[in-house]
Amino acid sequence: MEPITMNIPVLALRGLTVFPHMNLTFDVERRVSIAALERAMEADQDIFLVTQREVGVDVPGEGDLYEIGTVSHIRQILRLSPHAVRCVVEGRQRARLRRLWQAEPYLQANVELIEESASVRRGPRMEALLRQAGNLFGEYAGLVNSLPEEVVAQVMDCQDPGYLADFIAQNINLRYTDKQEILEELVPYVRLRKLNGFLARECDVLGFEHEMEGKVRDQLIRTQRDQILRTQIRVLQNELGEEDEDDEIEVYRQKILELQLEEDTEKHLMKEVSKLAKQPYSSAEAAVIRNYLDVCLEMPWNVTTRERVSVDAARKVLERDHYGLEKVKERILETIAVRQMNPESKGQIICLVGPPGVGKTSIAISVAKALNRKLARLSLGGVRDEADIRGHRKTYIGSMPGRIIEAISRSGSMNPLLLLDEIDKLGSDYRGDPAAALLEVLDSEQNYAFRDHFLEIPVDLRKVMFITTANTTDTIPRPLLDRMEVIQLSS
Repeated sequence: MEPITMNIPVLALRGLTVFPHMNLTFDVERRVSIAALERAMEADQDIFLVTQREVGVDVPGEGDLYEIGTVSHIRQILRLSPHAVRCVVEGRQRARLRRLWQAEPYLQANVELIEESASVRRGPRMEALLRQAGNLFGEYAGLVNSLPEEVVAQVMDCQDPGYLADFIAQNINLRYTDKQEILEELVPYVRLRKLNGFLARECDVLGFEHEMEGKVRDQLIRTQRDQILRTQIRVLQNELGEEDEDDEIEVYRQKILELQLEEDTEKHLMKEVSKLAKQPYSSAEAAVIRNYLDVCLEMPWNVTTRERVSVDAARKVLERDHYGLEKVKERILETIAVRQMNPESKGQIICLVGPPGVGKTSIAISVAKALNRKLARLSLGGVRDEADIRGHRKTYIGSMPGRIIEAISRSGSMNPLLLLDEIDKLGSDYRGDPAAALLEVLDSEQNYAFRDHFLEIPVDLRKVMFITTANTTDTIPRPLLDRMEVIQLSS
């Protein structure tokens, strides 16, 4: 039997495929496509609808079109604007593009109609394929929830494998390349088998989509629930006069960042803030961490006073505040002169020794004024616990930093003058020897990274100037006395 050919207008579809015996509605905007539709309507002709291989091609040639398309009848045209129309077409029959022989003012081609087999041999294999298609389409419809009831009913009633494959392919969301593959398959059994493969894949994809949507929905529900609970907690805390925990954590983080500390120190403090964020607001552990952070942030980490190292200025202050004591003043001025000549030299520790009431403490106050340093005074008389110097571990109840760190924090500067009063009256017992703890504090070779037990952060004491006072050197341990320059004051 000789094939039937015909010369008819051609409309190139982008991302769409039309199947025989199916209706399809789509919009047309290209000039050549509108002209092809008008020509077909005027001549009461059918039109050949064929899919483009690449969606982005605006002026398709013969090589840009698939070989198999559908001869269709135009049912209705609705003009949306001067440059766009909406048309309803009905697919009639598969056809093969033989030659595209006209491109202007519209596409026209010679096409060959493809006859489909009228009868299909039914058997167990075909029956299994039809059942599989029905089951897969039922699963797909359950996942999509947007297919009309009549479409589902028609699929369940259909027993023609070729028509069933075309009908399902037209009504589900497949890629246009997959639909074209179904259109090009002329054997009904193979066509339905291919469609079942595409349906199974789509069901898997939709299953994963639903699973991910479920996870996202659960996450959103949890997030919203957390926000609602946090809002309620915030309202209750405001009613009770308590500070908002989230704001508190953020304030701590902001303060730590503003200090611009060394990397290790900043990391350590941020870790403590993270621990605090995980604790209930009123727990004992939260109170310990909050107290620790407050003490650390009260330290004057990057604050120093500008030192005035001038022998003349120091002489004026000492002469104004003290009458006589010439030898003592000269010794102190010599120390300041050395500092003036070599500002980077390691600081000397002066020990003023003399009976009570000769002016040891007042001389130290005058030196602080002369050097423009903040003054902090520590009375060491009767101190027996080594933790008074080094501090307590922060895990203990009532723990606090040692006297050295507390004095620096009280002075508000990292280069104060610390006056250690009555160093000869340090005691020692089973709680340790505080004089031994002072060895590191007063040694310029070691105190660049003094670690207080409470802070657990290295503190540089090299900028601190120490002056000690004593009534006698007899009770000062020899290693401690060797670190100091003794200046005697007579009565």
